[in-house]
Amino acid sequence: MKISDERFQKYMSLANKRQRDITIILENVYDTHNLGAAMRSCDAIGISDVYVLYTDPELQRKEFKIGKRTTAGTKKWVQIHYFQDIDYCFEEVRKKYKRIFSTHLSDKSQELYDLDLSKPSALLFGNESDGVSQEALQKSDGNFIIPQMGMVESLNISVACAVSLFEAMRQRISKNMYSDPEGVKESARPLLDQYMELHKSRKSQMPVIRYRKK
Repeated sequence: MKISDERFQKYMSLANKRQRDITIILENVYDTHNLGAAMRSCDAIGISDVYVLYTDPELQRKEFKIGKRTTAGTKKWVQIHYFQDIDYCFEEVRKKYKRIFSTHLSDKSQELYDLDLSKPSALLFGNESDGVSQEALQKSDGNFIIPQMGMVESLNISVACAVSLFEAMRQRISKNMYSDPEGVKESARPLLDQYMELHKSRKSQMPVIRYRKK
């Protein structure tokens, strides 16, 4: 399928601005609308990879599907990495993102705005009813909270994810981490090639990458 110069420039800019050292982990999130909304936030701030962890057998699926309307088409540009084993998930995430911070209210939690999100980081969000599991908390490098002034100190997971990611973008913009040079960055070339292949094949989404238990 032929591509216009305008479309190619859009793909190149997208690849250049992708932040390859920040991501999110969604643990046992059962509402696919929340998953889709989180993916939209990831795409909006330049994240190209999302990690989905289902340790709850009732939530584990042979096929991982999120509706097109929920993601507003971002599943074509955001890669899903699907795990069912927490150790394997944390091991793989740390290879690329180094630190994992979980959303959790405790005496030792940092405020979101005190985290340096310009450094390689993964932010973990738990499910809608129980939050982050105790096992995930123990394996994390720290916990953070989003300061709130209301009576109820909680946010919908997709909202909490959006607030956290846009704070990361604010910090990264201040350090000029979204530069868009002429041409394509060498580090962005594999991603640009992937976009071109998606365009050529007319696929509506990237295939989900499943990680089997070791």
